[in-house]
Amino acid sequence: MAPRFQVVFDCADLDCLATFWAAALGYRKEDPPPGFATWPDFLKTVGFPEDRWDAASAVVDPEGVGSRIFFQRVPEPKTVKNRVHLDVNAGGPRGTPDDERKAQVDAEVERLLGLGATKVRLGEEFGQRWYVMQDPEGNEFCVQ
Repeated sequence: MAPRFQVVFDCADLDCLATFWAAALGYRKEDPPPGFATWPDFLKTVGFPEDRWDAASAVVDPEGVGSRIFFQRVPEPKTVKNRVHLDVNAGGPRGTPDDERKAQVDAEVERLLGLGATKVRLGEEFGQRWYVMQDPEGNEFCVQ
């Protein structure tokens, strides 16, 4: 069985990115562990320093299928292209007619723009079509 994994984003504004990616992927912000009403309630019990309570956040697939996405605050801004990025597959499964795929991708791009994403460029190659976009902190991702 393959190991579970999470994707980690370094960022400046945890709430902004967690909110964006939760909405973009149909995820939700991760709840505190069972028995705790809030994350600070839990963090107190494990001795996590109060001045670091806002150092991380995470979003999860509400159905428990997709990978967890973790956000950690870092002091430096993003300065270069990502070495890893997410592809948001919005066009439907393989075999979806091209006109349907295009309409679904275009609709998803518009939705993501409304959430705070930026459209960088349209890519087309070998019969494939996708948009390169950026999240609110400039992290690149594709919509195909």
